[in-house]
Amino acid sequence: MLKGKVVSQRQRAKTQDRESLTAAWQEIPWTKVHRHVFRLQKRIYQATQRGDVRTVRKLQNLLSKSWYARLLAVRRVTQDNRGRHTAGIDGVKSLQPPQRLRLANELTLDDTATPLRRMWIPKRGTPEKRPLGVPTLHERARQTVVRQALEPEWEAKLSAHFYGFRPGRSCWDAIAAVFHRIKFRPQYILKVDISKCFDRIDHTALLAKLQAPPGIRRQVRGWLRSGILEADTLSPTTAGTPQGGSVSPLLALIALHGIEEAITHVYPEARVIAYADDCLVLHPDRAVLEQ
Repeated sequence: MLKGKVVSQRQRAKTQDRESLTAAWQEIPWTKVHRHVFRLQKRIYQATQRGDVRTVRKLQNLLSKSWYARLLAVRRVTQDNRGRHTAGIDGVKSLQPPQRLRLANELTLDDTATPLRRMWIPKRGTPEKRPLGVPTLHERARQTVVRQALEPEWEAKLSAHFYGFRPGRSCWDAIAAVFHRIKFRPQYILKVDISKCFDRIDHTALLAKLQAPPGIRRQVRGWLRSGILEADTLSPTTAGTPQGGSVSPLLALIALHGIEEAITHVYPEARVIAYADDCLVLHPDRAVLEQ
C-alpha cells in the first residue's frame, strides 16, 4: 500500500512538472522574442553594409548563443514550418511544449552532426524523383539558429536579382523583374538550369567562401559531412548541400553568389535574374548569349 502511494506521488509530481513546463512554453512573450532576434539581425545587416567584419562576427556569435534565438528556432521547426512532421533518423515527428523547452535549453553548436535520413520525392512535371536529406528535429533547430545568424550578412551581400530562398521574396518578384526588363526594350533570354546544383557544391570552396566565425564554420562543416542513412546503409557526403535541412538553401545561395558579377563584368549590358539554381540571362544581342 505504501509503495502504491509513493508511485502515485511520483506520477503526480511528473504531471505537475509537465504542466508547469507547458504553461512556461505558452507564456513565452513571442513578440518580444521576435523583436530581440530581429534587432540583432538588423545590426548584423548594417555592420555588413559598413564593412565592419569584426562587429559582424561578434554579433553572429552573440545571436547563435542567444536564448531568444534558440526559442525562436525551436518554434519554427516544431510549429511553423510545413515539414515539421517529417522525422529524421530518430523517428521523432513532433514535440510537446515541455520537450520544446528542453530542446531550446540543449541547443549548442558542438561541431558534431547526426546523419541525414534519405527520402525521395517526385519532381513536379517529370517522372524523376528528387533526393532529400532530412535531419532530426534537434539538428533542424540548430541549423535554424545558424541560419538566423548568417542570413542577415548574406542578405547585404547577395545580388538584388536573386529571388529564391530569401526572406520577403518570391517567384512573382522574379517574374516582375523580367517584365520590367523587357517592357521597353526587346531582349533575348538564355535560360540556364544548373544540373544537380545542390548535389555538386564543393565543400572546401563553400566553407572558404562562407567566412563565418570559427564555431559556426566548424558546425557547418559537420553538417556537410554528416553522411546519409538509407535502408540501414550509411553513405558519406563528400559534396553538395543535402536538400531538406533549413540551412541548405542559404548555403546554396552562398555558393551561387558571384554569378551575376562574373557575367556582367564581361558583358555589361547583360542582366542576370535567378530563382535558386534556375537563372535567366537577358541581353539585346542574341550573338552574345549564343557565345
